Amino acid sequence: MLEVLMSAEDRKIRDEVIDFVKSVPPGLLRAMDNNEVEYPFEYVREAGRRGLLGLRFPERYGGRGLPWTAEAAAIEEVAVLGGSLGCLYCLPSIVGEGICYFGTEKQKEKYLKPTLAGEMVCAEALTEPRGGSDFFGATTFARKDGGRYILNGQKRFIVGAKGADYFLVYARTRENAPGHESLSLFIVERDYGVKVDTVYGLMGTRGGGTGRITFRDVEVPAGNLVGPENGGGLIFNRMMVPERLTSAAGALGGARAALHVAMKYSDMRKAFGEKIRRFQGVSFKVAESITLLDAARAMVYAAARAVDAGVDARRIVSEAKKFATESSWTIVNHSMQIMGGIGYTNVYPVEKALRDARLTMIWTGTNEIMNLLIQHEYYKEILRKNPEPRDVEMDAVNAGMEDEKVYE
Repeated sequence: MLEVLMSAEDRKIRDEVIDFVKSVPPGLLRAMDNNEVEYPFEYVREAGRRGLLGLRFPERYGGRGLPWTAEAAAIEEVAVLGGSLGCLYCLPSIVGEGICYFGTEKQKEKYLKPTLAGEMVCAEALTEPRGGSDFFGATTFARKDGGRYILNGQKRFIVGAKGADYFLVYARTRENAPGHESLSLFIVERDYGVKVDTVYGLMGTRGGGTGRITFRDVEVPAGNLVGPENGGGLIFNRMMVPERLTSAAGALGGARAALHVAMKYSDMRKAFGEKIRRFQGVSFKVAESITLLDAARAMVYAAARAVDAGVDARRIVSEAKKFATESSWTIVNHSMQIMGGIGYTNVYPVEKALRDARLTMIWTGTNEIMNLLIQHEYYKEILRKNPEPRDVEMDAVNAGMEDEKVYE
C-alpha cells in the first residue's frame, strides 16, 4: 500500500533515508536508552552531510524543495530508530518552518542554512511549567530595551536542549493582552546566557538532550525577532502543521518496527507443536495491527497532500496526529502481547518502542487538544456550508411534523 501512496520522487528520498538509517550503529541507540549519551551530535551532522534535513525547504538554504509527502516518507523510515532520533531528525523541519517562512534573509543565512547542513543544532522552546497545553498562557516575557530585548522566564520538556546552539523561543511582549495578541518569536542563542539543565528521568525517548531552559535577563538582539512583534500567534498556528505531521509520520515508523519484530518472532516461536502465528490469538492481532498501520499511513499522506495543496489542513493534520499516534500505541501493545514475557524484557526492542510510543500522544499538543480542534473545525465546516448534497433530514417518515422539532 505504501508504494501506491508515494511518487517516484518520494520513493527515491525514502531509499536514501533507508541507507542513512542502516548506517546508524545499534550501539548508539543502546547508549542513549541507558542515558549514556547527552546528545547524539554525530547523528545530526551525518544527516546534514547527506542533505537529509529540512527536505521541504528551498535548495538555496540547503533543503531539496520536496513536498510534504517526501518528508513523511523520510520521517517514517528514520522513526524506526526510535522516538529520540526520530524527533531530533524532525527538529530542523519544525524550527525551520518559522525561520524559512517568517524570518529575514539574514536569519535564514545565519541559522537555517547551517542547521540544514547539520552544522548547527536547534531546539524549539514552547512548554512552560504552568503552561502545558495552554500555550497562549505563556509567562516568559521579553521587554524591549533599545536595540535589544531582555528575556526572562523558563521553558521545560525541551527536546534537544542539551545540544542546541540556539532556541526558537515564544515570549510575551505585551502586558495585559490576550496571549494570541501578545506573543512574539525569537531566535535565542545558547551563548546569550541561556541556562540549560537536565532535570528529568524520562520513561522513553532518552538520549535526545531533553531539558529545562531558563532565561534570566538574557539579552537578545532586536534583529533576532522572527516575524512581527506580537505576531507569534500566527507563526505558532503555522508551525503546528510540521509539529503534528512529523509526529504522525514518526508514529508509523515506530509502530512498523515493533510489529515486524513481533511478526518475525511469531514465525519462529512454537507452542503446542505449532508456530504461534498459526493461532488466532496471534494472527488476529497481526491483522488488526496491519489494518491500523495502513489506515494511519493513508491519513498521514492525505494530510501531507492537503498541506502541499495549500488548503487549510488544520483538521486533517490533527486527525492524522491523533489517529497515527493512537494506532501506534495499539500496534506496539499488540506486538508485546504477541511476544509474551520476552517482549517485556530488553532482550528485544519492543519494550523500548512501547515507552517511546506513549509520549507521542502527549507531545506537540495532546490528543485531547486534537479532539477539540477536530470537532471545532468540522462544526465550522458543517454550519458554514452543509456538506451534504441533499437535505437528508427530510427523508424521515414524519419529517414534516415541525411541532415535534423542539430545540429550546
